[in-house]
Amino acid sequence: MQESLDRFKTAFNQLNKDTLHLLEDIYTPDVRFRDPVHELNGLPALRDYYSRLYEGVLSCRFEFEDEVIVGRRGMLVWIMCFQHARFRRGETLELRGVSHLKFRDDGKVFQHHDYFDMGAFIYERVPVLGGVIRAIKSRL
Repeated sequence: MQESLDRFKTAFNQLNKDTLHLLEDIYTPDVRFRDPVHELNGLPALRDYYSRLYEGVLSCRFEFEDEVIVGRRGMLVWIMCFQHARFRRGETLELRGVSHLKFRDDGKVFQHHDYFDMGAFIYERVPVLGGVIRAIKSRL
């Protein structure tokens, strides 16, 4: 499984709007994907999702901080560092998260669940909304 996890990490650091064909190397056709915003079924839906995500991305890299492999399951702890043309242009943004991956015998991912704080990612960076969210968090 280490080889499959390493292939996954390498592919993610090569992904951009022009290299989405790499998804076929790491995911099964019937992959199930879930994150705080979306739940998708099938490689075509996942490819469309990543196509929209990478629109306007100037750079993106993942720093993998830790990993755990148990049988055909893997967990990756990561920091996504990216720059976007329309969102805080010129600033490198960071998003911390964890991916829970389940692999088939062929080493491809059939289930991918991402966990991250959507508030820290987007909502807190929106001028008025961000102030409201930070105020609420400070009272908790």
